[in-house]
Amino acid sequence: MSPFLLTRTLPEDTTGAALRADVLHGLTRTPKSLPPKWFYDARGSVLFEEITTLPEYYPTRAEREILVARAAEIAGITGVRTLIELGSGSSEKTRHLIDAMASLHTYVPVDVSESALTGAANALLAQRPRLDVHALIADFTRGLALPGTPGPRLVAFLGGTLGNLLPAERAAFLSSVRGLLSPGDTLLLGTDLVKDESVLVSAYDDAAGVTASFNKNVLSVMNRELEADFDPDAFDHVAVWDRDHEWIEMRLRSTAAQTVKIPALGLAVDFAAGEEMRTEVSAKFRKEKVRAELAAAELDMTHWWTDERGRFALSLSAPA
Repeated sequence: MSPFLLTRTLPEDTTGAALRADVLHGLTRTPKSLPPKWFYDARGSVLFEEITTLPEYYPTRAEREILVARAAEIAGITGVRTLIELGSGSSEKTRHLIDAMASLHTYVPVDVSESALTGAANALLAQRPRLDVHALIADFTRGLALPGTPGPRLVAFLGGTLGNLLPAERAAFLSSVRGLLSPGDTLLLGTDLVKDESVLVSAYDDAAGVTASFNKNVLSVMNRELEADFDPDAFDHVAVWDRDHEWIEMRLRSTAAQTVKIPALGLAVDFAAGEEMRTEVSAKFRKEKVRAELAAAELDMTHWWTDERGRFALSLSAPA
């Protein structure tokens, strides 16, 4: 069996320190906000996997449709020998790519979760034992140093996660990815597309209430990790479409005036009745907007694929 290497580039308490910093910054500003990465503890990850199977939530199915249809074409265009996946999670969708890449030598999954990386690598190596897997425990939004691997390399950033970054964050991220690429390397990017408002809102406010539970899970994370006393039942899940920015916002709305104590931060946070805290932005894109943002990062979009209904897109770009 080929080697499985696991490299930690995050100090042990990086996650805890980042949570404390984000909560202190986000809950002492107006309006209040939290970054969406804190949804994904063990329970949050299970809830998100459930969301991806809901009838209202189309992005995962639409992206998988493109990967199944285009994986062989992508493999042929790129001639990839190293696949690097940012925010790899379970690596489930990526296996469609890996199966099509006969020349693939090394897979580099990048995630903050050691358990997710180990589980995904073990499942993958059971199917493809000669593949080298070099997993990185790292936060790809904070700069990334990649191991030396054979080229050409394909960096994959799937799932529409780019949309969770605000415009300035997207620009910085795409520039950092460009800095990783050598001549012959490419970027495969997943982006959810602008569509009817009712379809978008339903995808983030399902009838079964799974997304509401997922949204409120961030309160449980703060309760557990920071000794906070949030009552999840005292907040309502809200999903709204911002036409000006072309993004969905998920929020938590306080149902009454309340004060939440966060002892680990020595903080007491007042919420007015009806006050909303933003927990996620999910930007939706048009082709020319994707092309322009890539171009600003000195990346040239060479290919664009959508699912049959035009809901989601994968684009392939090379250093300009």
